[in-house]
Amino acid sequence: MVALVGILDLARFQFAMTTIFHFFFVPMSIGLAVVVALMETLYVIKKDETYKKMTQFWGKIFLLSFAVGVVTGIIQEFQFGMNWSEYSRYVGDIFGAPLAIEALVAFFAESTFIGLWSFTWDRFKPAIHLIFIWVVAFASSISALWILAANSFMQNPVGYAIDNHMGRAELKSFGALLTNKQLWIEFPHVLVGTFVTGGFIVAGMAAFKLLKLKKGDKQIDFFRKSINVALVVALVGVGGALITGDQHAFELQSMQPMKYAAMEGVDTTLDASKRTDKAQPWSLISVTNPATHRVIAKIEIPYALSILGNHSLTGGKTTGTTELEKQFEKKYGKTTDGIKNYYVPENTLFYSFRVMAMGAGLLGLVAVVALWFNRKKSNLILSQRWFLWIMGVMTFFPFVVNTAGWLVTELGRFPWVVYGLMTIADAVSPNVSAASLLISNIVYFLTFAALGGVMIWLSRRVLHAGPDAEEEAEASPRDPYEHLSGSEVEA
Repeated sequence: MVALVGILDLARFQFAMTTIFHFFFVPMSIGLAVVVALMETLYVIKKDETYKKMTQFWGKIFLLSFAVGVVTGIIQEFQFGMNWSEYSRYVGDIFGAPLAIEALVAFFAESTFIGLWSFTWDRFKPAIHLIFIWVVAFASSISALWILAANSFMQNPVGYAIDNHMGRAELKSFGALLTNKQLWIEFPHVLVGTFVTGGFIVAGMAAFKLLKLKKGDKQIDFFRKSINVALVVALVGVGGALITGDQHAFELQSMQPMKYAAMEGVDTTLDASKRTDKAQPWSLISVTNPATHRVIAKIEIPYALSILGNHSLTGGKTTGTTELEKQFEKKYGKTTDGIKNYYVPENTLFYSFRVMAMGAGLLGLVAVVALWFNRKKSNLILSQRWFLWIMGVMTFFPFVVNTAGWLVTELGRFPWVVYGLMTIADAVSPNVSAASLLISNIVYFLTFAALGGVMIWLSRRVLHAGPDAEEEAEASPRDPYEHLSGSEVEA
């Protein structure tokens, strides 16, 4: 079995597994930090104790996500050195600076202020204490910025020079790394996506709780307010995601045309000027034969790609994957080591892109309906239990949307690990064995499954206990000897 799979496939699978699982918790923790910070802001402004309870209650879920995110991040960094040592050697000079700043500044500030925020509720005035959680939210976002600065170099290398003697890329302009066009279309898109994730986690969990509460329960107001705050954040995120996503796709046409063509299912160049309708149709459904890289079935919507990709009712040109393959062979060569061709996984990118874009639209629709049902003078949110179930399921849907987006980002540069500079095949560690990779894949998978299971179990436990759990425990302290009988106590 090990021989059939191969070292490169196992290494790629491990990278995908660790990255996707870690990316479950990155947008979750950043988004929850923003939602919790907004709740505490409302407490400081309105002096309403309900918002303080909301902050403390949902803060528990945020702390859980942060803890698990740290663990998964450590595992991800470990597998870089284990499986991708050639890659680390090649770009180490470039990656070192942003990753060091992320660890020493952003992550340090985030961790420090999480501690201050968690343990100083009674030591500072509310307005001062509020600053701590906003610093956490800001530091989390800046942490993502530095990570994405490194990732953006992989997508669009800038500010470097190749040292032919050492056989590696060297950083020549730190400013170029920070002004990389890819970074400033990728970072805002990821950031607003965290708002969607954090908002729907809170709203979805609150919906599950409302399904369990009986009419007249005092917790109903708490969870209804939680839904409103969370979905306002989520709706801002959805709007931002649509705007930044449109800009991202527009820039891809020149930066990574093969990725864009695959996302839109265009195998043969589509030139609006040569069509009778003078417009580009958009493929709702497309199936590409992976052997020939030709589209064998599709359903098109007239004019739509001109509107989406050209921002006009007519016009525009999308270079097809077949023509791009010839251009790339001419530019990079036919027989580059580790490259059979320059085609990306067309079907995966096509449908991942649609899951991401249409999924964001669905989340936006659910948020609008939920806010309408949950308006102040209406009880529709309580009477329409079917909709509460939909909202509950939506707790998990942002993870699907985020993963689909990440697949588009990472698979879209295939076969490159650093676009145009280093192939995936050249980046893998030369001394790693298939057996060790298989074993570590199994260990990592079991570790992630355990971490995910514990996260869900603990979050469910917090939700089941409710926002008044600590007050109730203090009001009726438990006798530590209640498990003993009277005779045992006397003895």
